[in-house]
Amino acid sequence: MIEYLQQVDASMLVAINGWHGALADHALWMVSSRLSWALPVLALLLTLRRKPWRQAVTMVLAVALVILVADQVSSSIIKHAVERLRPTHEPSLEAMVRVVNDYRGGLYGFVSSHAANTVGVTVLLCAAMRYVPLTLSLSLWTALVCYSRMYLGVHYPGDILGGAIVGAAAAALVLWLAAIAGRRTHSEWALPQFTTADARVMTLAVTLNAVAIFLIAVAQTFL
Repeated sequence: MIEYLQQVDASMLVAINGWHGALADHALWMVSSRLSWALPVLALLLTLRRKPWRQAVTMVLAVALVILVADQVSSSIIKHAVERLRPTHEPSLEAMVRVVNDYRGGLYGFVSSHAANTVGVTVLLCAAMRYVPLTLSLSLWTALVCYSRMYLGVHYPGDILGGAIVGAAAAALVLWLAAIAGRRTHSEWALPQFTTADARVMTLAVTLNAVAIFLIAVAQTFL
């Protein structure tokens, strides 16, 4: 059964990685970059300026803790415990996997740290702001980030699924800890209450972020 699942995983990866083009190369390379969250991060910091400082600090710490837990569990624990080679390092697939900008990633790929971190932050922000358009835009953005890792050939779909589970669990843990902190400090150190206007700013930032990456990719491809 495990061998069969691995074959399905490899087949799906080859199919996703096999569809490519110059525009997609540029766009998904940037989507996969850690700087691709620049506008949403800036928007979050701007909304936090109007919150009680203790709650603003709690939100920043919550985001940082989600990333820390998700990244360390995926990179420092699971990857070294499982030792599943990335597609770009798998001898039976190396010749079949197309790489972009000669990027092959580290040796092991299960689970995906990108997926863990992105899903973790998305779950945290969606739970904190509770605004449907933001949930939709962040979900689409997260799906695009996860897709980019398979498109670049550095993760199997199974790596992405495993990372998503780790990220969601990390976010659930941090939300639970934040709820406890809020109750014990009479909401002084709780997560802030975000308004609809705050959530709209975040939604706009996520949307503009994606549009900016697409326009830059178009310029790099055709100019």
